[in-house]
Amino acid sequence: MGVLTQLLTLPLAPVRGVGWVVRQVTDAAEREYYDPEPVLEGLRELERELADGLISPREFDRREDELLDRLEEIRRHQGAGPTPGGGPR
Repeated sequence: MGVLTQLLTLPLAPVRGVGWVVRQVTDAAEREYYDPEPVLEGLRELERELADGLISPREFDRREDELLDRLEEIRRHQGAGPTPGGGPR
């Protein structure tokens, strides 16, 4: 970018800055949403609750199905693009 272009587009700098911030927030939210670790921890916790008799087998099956559906969605998303951090798929 030349000096003249920079001077002419200077009033747009705040707009470009806001766009950059929005992209960063969106990227961070997607990384968090598609992180499989909380789902895996939820499955482990669910098994503990069943083993401790805190939930019925029927409740376990219902909640396990929800978590497995979520895990499948995450894995499909990871298969659609590069895996952040190079972790397993």
